[in-house]
Amino acid sequence: MVTIKDISKKSGYSTSTVSKALNSSSEIGEETTSLIQKMASEMGYFPNAAARLLKTNKSNNLGVLFVDEMQSGLAHEYFSSVLNSFKVEAERLGYDITFISHNIGNLNMTYYEHCKYRNCDGVVIACVDFNDTRVIELIQSEIPTITIDHIFNDSTSILSDNLKGVKDLVNHIYDYGHRKIAFIHGENTSVTQRRIAGFHKACNKLNITVPDYYIKPARYHDPKSSGLATKELLELKDPPTCIMYPDDFSFIGGMNEIENHGLSIPNDISVAGYDGIYLSQVLRPKLSTYKQNTEALGKYAAANLIDAVTNKKTYIPKQIWVEGELLVGNSIKKIEF
Repeated sequence: MVTIKDISKKSGYSTSTVSKALNSSSEIGEETTSLIQKMASEMGYFPNAAARLLKTNKSNNLGVLFVDEMQSGLAHEYFSSVLNSFKVEAERLGYDITFISHNIGNLNMTYYEHCKYRNCDGVVIACVDFNDTRVIELIQSEIPTITIDHIFNDSTSILSDNLKGVKDLVNHIYDYGHRKIAFIHGENTSVTQRRIAGFHKACNKLNITVPDYYIKPARYHDPKSSGLATKELLELKDPPTCIMYPDDFSFIGGMNEIENHGLSIPNDISVAGYDGIYLSQVLRPKLSTYKQNTEALGKYAAANLIDAVTNKKTYIPKQIWVEGELLVGNSIKKIEF
């Protein structure tokens, strides 16, 4: 294994200078730093994580707290894509990632304790119960945190613009002549609240009257609950002409229920999804949906978390809203109103 002493001997610089260069210290010039880092790379040098922690009080390790209620884990396409983007950007900036839990072997830890155990410099938090005391303990600790799709106190939040996303979908459906639009939404979260608000704002602006029975609760990433909500909508005396779903994966339950009723999409009823995952674009007919910019969400989360870690005294928490894009498929039929 190549050591700092080996690099010092070959380069002619002292071990102190080599150490500072490898840690990008401002105490030495950029030219010297670049030269030493290049030589270290050519020699196959890798920093020792334990030694780096002792020297800089930084592990270059970021925690990821992700607790999906449906227990789909990284099979959840939306969060999988966001977290992969986070990982790519974190690694590009020289950081590793560790998934945080409260059960490690036979040890039962809080999230905060696990972060300390793994020497996490900072943590990104996605899809958790923000009323959980263990989550609150972590966010209120000295460890920098970034939240995704949720605003929590003074933490930086990276947010998909769900208000605009749903409004764009409603406007698109309206342009195809639909006035009887139903909305199946996910469980009560800040994301859901903004989507419901966006739905009603758009309908009000377009002078569309939405009866209460056109709004149906379900769960994200759960085809079964969306299927049951679809069944209730189809059996109404005055059913909608278009149904909006909480996400593209949940739409599968609605699609099956529509087929069970002997109806076809979009000839008998129109549908729209949300998220823009790969599945939505290979279905036939191709699903009209709103694609969230998962790449930008993950990248911004990593960049801001590392900024908060490296500039603790000057970093200012913020809210960053990320827009997506409407994907026009073939699941909405143009009708004459």
